[in-house]
Amino acid sequence: MHDTVQGAGTALAPARPGGPQDRPHPRYRLVATDLDGTLLRGDATVSSRTRAALRRVRGAGAEHVIVTGRPARGCLPLFAALGYRGLAVCGQGAQVYDAGRRALLSATVLDSAAARAALRRLTARVGPLDLAVVTSGEDAEFVVSDGFCRGDERELAPYRTVGAAGLWDRPVDKVLLRHRTLDDGALTEAALRCAGPGLNVVHAGPGIVELLPAGFDKSTGLARVARSLGLTAEDVIAFGDMPNDIPLLRWSGHAVAMANAHPDLKAVADEIAPANDDDGVAEVLERILDQGARH
Repeated sequence: MHDTVQGAGTALAPARPGGPQDRPHPRYRLVATDLDGTLLRGDATVSSRTRAALRRVRGAGAEHVIVTGRPARGCLPLFAALGYRGLAVCGQGAQVYDAGRRALLSATVLDSAAARAALRRLTARVGPLDLAVVTSGEDAEFVVSDGFCRGDERELAPYRTVGAAGLWDRPVDKVLLRHRTLDDGALTEAALRCAGPGLNVVHAGPGIVELLPAGFDKSTGLARVARSLGLTAEDVIAFGDMPNDIPLLRWSGHAVAMANAHPDLKAVADEIAPANDDDGVAEVLERILDQGARH
C-alpha cells in the first residue's frame, strides 16, 4: 500500500517500470541533498561540476531527491534553474512536491493557536522576538515582521512585511524565530522548552530557528519518497550542513556532512565532504561513481 497524500486526492508514485529497480545502479540508489550550504554555493548557484555529477547519478539509474527546509513555492526558481523534475521534500519534511507536475502532493499546517501560545511563553522567557511565517498552500508567501530581515538578506527571497498581528491572517506552515542578542543554540534550547505538544523546533540555518508541526522532519519526508520508489534507508546517501539535517543523516544508509557543516551534524556523519563552495557533493558522488565503474 502506498502512502495517501493529504489534500491531493492521489498517492506518491510507486516504483515505475524502467525505474531504478530495473536498471543498473550504483551503490546508492537515491542521493538526498539539502540545498542551502550543501548543494548550493554561497551565491545560491549550483556549479557546473555538481550539475555534471548529478547527471551521472541519473545516468547510472539512481534518483536525486532535494530535501530542504525551504517551502516548495520558494524552491521553484531553483528547480527551474536545475531542470529538476523529481519529487522534493520541502518545509523541513512537512511537504512533498512533484516538480515535474508542479504539484504540492502533501502539506501539514501548523496549529496556529499552539504556536502563538508557545511564542508567548518564549517571549516571557527571553524577551522580544523577530518573527516570520511561511503561509500554507500552493500560493504560499514568506511574511515577515519588521526587523526580521537583516542586511543583504532583503535580496534573498520575495517577502511581505506586516505588523505582528498580520502574521496570522492566513494558515501557516511554519514560524521562523530570531532574537537580537541570544545565539542560535540558546534560542533553540529556550524554544524547545516552550514549544509544548504538537510542535517541533529545529535550528535550520545561521540565524534561523523554526517552529514546525510535530512528527515531521527531513527523515520522515524522505522516507515517504523512498518508499514510493521502492527503496529503503540503506539505498540512500544523504548530504547536509545544519542541525535540521541530523534526522536525515541518521536515517540514511550513508551520511555526509559538508566541511562547512555545524559541529553537531559532523558528529553524526559517516564522512566529511569538502565545503559547499568547493563542490563537496560532486566530489563524493564522483568518487562513488568511479568506484562503481571499476567493479
